[in-house]
Amino acid sequence: MKLVRYGAEGQEKAGLIDENGQLRDLSAIVADIDGQALARLEELKRLDQSALPFVEGNPRLGACVDKVGKFICIGLNYSDHAAETGATVPAEPVVFNKWTSAICGPNDDVWIPRGSEKTDWEVELGVVIGKTGKYISEESALDYVAGFCVINDVSEREYQLEREGTWDKGKGCDRFGPMGPYLVTKDEVKDFNNLAMWLEVDGVTYQNGNTNTMIFKVPYLIHYLSQFMTLNAGDVISTGTPPGVGLGQKPPVYLRVGQTIRLGIEGLGEQRQKVVNDPAAV
Repeated sequence: MKLVRYGAEGQEKAGLIDENGQLRDLSAIVADIDGQALARLEELKRLDQSALPFVEGNPRLGACVDKVGKFICIGLNYSDHAAETGATVPAEPVVFNKWTSAICGPNDDVWIPRGSEKTDWEVELGVVIGKTGKYISEESALDYVAGFCVINDVSEREYQLEREGTWDKGKGCDRFGPMGPYLVTKDEVKDFNNLAMWLEVDGVTYQNGNTNTMIFKVPYLIHYLSQFMTLNAGDVISTGTPPGVGLGQKPPVYLRVGQTIRLGIEGLGEQRQKVVNDPAAV
């Protein structure tokens, strides 16, 4: 099942993509695609999709999950990405946060913050939690997964690495977390450990990787994070990026206003964003 949220920003409705690729309205069944809806996922899977109303046209897609409680990210989680940045492979997962105000639709504009010179891209596999858990075993971790999605972990490298404090302020700027287009339920993802992933800017491919080089795999990440916090339905984990980020180019290459980013993950869909100045900063 491919769950989506569609409509104008702040007015999104629940929907799904049927087996023919047609958008159908789900709002008579669930108010939104959020933690409450994900708790009813097995019920939703039993729906007769052909009985749901068609949605005409080509509406905007919102982030594929609403009311995200925690947007948790993992850094340096691909061996080849750690190598390109000159970083040591971590002994434990590197954990940081993106603020939920960073979340936006998969094709919404990416905003360059005021004064930014080093805004970067990162295609990542997102994991959406489907039920509440704490102290979760690695063996049972997938029982807590609703599904997977594409995330662009947009990052301002100066704010992240050159200024005092933690990474978070370089990771959580507004519109730094495009999410979607779909939440693909885990039963439709044959092997999340072997998914091709890519990202291009203005038609130039920079990232061309695979989740098979992930250091800490999805079940371990869920187990690990649940030792420190309760994971709730609707929480999202962004699991790290393969090589090819702007920081890793020689010399580094960063996003500029007017550029277009395209990215995708095998079986999970694609995103497309225009790069613009933060409207509040002009």
